[in-house]
Formats: sequence, structure tokens, C-alpha cells
Amino acid sequence: MNLPTEPRPGAPDLGELAEVEAAAAQRSAVASRLSVRQRERIAPWVLLVVVLVLWEGICRGFAVPEYLFPAPSAVADKLWEFRGVIAGHAWRTFWVTMVGFGISIVVGTLLGFVIGSSRMAYAATYPLMTAFNALPKAAFIPVLVVWLGIGIGPAVLTAFLISFFPITVNIATGLATLEPELEDVLRVLGARRWDVLVKVGLPRSMPYFYASLKVAITLAFVGTTVSEMTAANEGIGYLLMSAGSSMQMGIAFAGLVVVGAMAMAMYELFAAIEKRTTAWAHRSAGGA
Repeated sequence: MNLPTEPRPGAPDLGELAEVEAAAAQRSAVASRLSVRQRERIAPWVLLVVVLVLWEGICRGFAVPEYLFPAPSAVADKLWEFRGVIAGHAWRTFWVTMVGFGISIVVGTLLGFVIGSSRMAYAATYPLMTAFNALPKAAFIPVLVVWLGIGIGPAVLTAFLISFFPITVNIATGLATLEPELEDVLRVLGARRWDVLVKVGLPRSMPYFYASLKVAITLAFVGTTVSEMTAANEGIGYLLMSAGSSMQMGIAFAGLVVVGAMAMAMYELFAAIEKRTTAWAHRSAGGA
């Protein structure tokens, strides 16, 4: 006959051991996720440092002339030496880009809403818009100069023309891919087509919208800079042309660095806004 055995005094309880092991495993998982996030955050900076070190080493090791390919240290020197001039041109490029980009947001959102709300409009306009987007926007600059003259007009319109397409396409795609089953359920509940588009379609399109903004803002800076190279007497594009014609490659590269920094800053701004406003659309880092 087997008699029930009682736990010996001081012996560990199996339930408590399991709880301790589960808690330790959970802490380990959280620490692992945090370490992954930290590595992801520092990875771009590590890569940037590696690229700069290799760049500096190549320029110094092969004695590359500064007027051909300046080293990062030479670019930094020019950036500091001409900081006032570069800052003035950068400010002009920035606000002109923001004006063109703002117009592209308004036009792209409205046009995308119209296209995405109707299958017929989507089928009719999408091929034409794709063909228009394939046209080199730099080819429009001489025409814009004839119409508007040299100044901010061609730069603003070039930034708009090159950046509105991603916004339009993403908004239209977000509305056009609304699940038919969901739309049928809403219709049964008494929702009209307008209610479906505004209360369900637009919120569902927000992840598409922010994705398009992150692409469009970088394109807008490209459009402004290209326009300023041929149709302006201010801005980073004008600075690049002036520096290039006088063989001041250090100043030219400094201007490119400033444009890249401005574009990256705006990209990160929209990424931060996206995380705060559309967190529901992205799986959390801790989700399985």
C-alpha cells in the first residue's frame, strides 16, 4: 500500500520553481527584445562611421586631390568655414521644398481619394498617371522657366510634380483595396458609400499615406535641388553649380550633405508621426 508522501522540510515547491523559471524566461525575452532594438538603433550610425572611415582612408591612402574627391575631413572643414553661406542656401531650399511638398499633399490626397473611390476612375486614370510619372521631371524645367521665369516658381512646381505621384497612388490603393466583404457588411448596417470611404476607407489608408510621405519628401528635395541648378540664383542646387564650376568640391559635397540631412530629418519626423498615429496597423515588437 502506497502512502502519500509529504514534502520534506526545506524542500523547494515545484510550482514555485516553475513560476520562477517562467519569470526568468520572460525577463530574458524582454532583455533580448531591448537588445535587438538597441542594435537596430545604432546600426545606421555604425555603418555611417564605417563608410566615413573607409572614405577618409581611401582619400588619404591614394592621395586623392581635394578638387576631385574630397575626404570627409575636408568636407567638414568647408562646411564649418562656409556655414553661413551654406545655411542661407539650405534655408531657401528647405522652405521652397516644403511649399511644393505641401501642394503635393493636398493635390495628391484629393486626387487619390477621387481615383480610389471609383473603380472606373481608377482604371481610367492610373495608366495615364503612370505614363506621366515616367517622364523626366528635369525636362519640365525649361518650360517652367519660360512660363514663370527664374526663381522659386520652377523649383516649387518641380518639387510638386516629382512628389505628388506616390501620395496619389498610395491613397488610391488604400481605398481601392478595401475588402468587399467589409463593405457589404457596412452596407447591410445602413452605411452609404460616402460613409464607407470616409469612416473606414480613409483611416485604413493612413499607413499607405504615411509610407508615401516618407518617399515623397525625399523626392521633393531632389526636385527642388535639380531645379535650382538651372533655374535659380539661390539654394543648394545653385551652390552646387557654383562650387562645381570653380572646382570647390569640398563646398559641393558639403551642400550634398546638408540636403541629405534635411531629407533624412523630415523622413524621421514622418516615421515618428506614423508610429504614434497608426500603431494599430503595425505588429508590435513583442508580438509573435
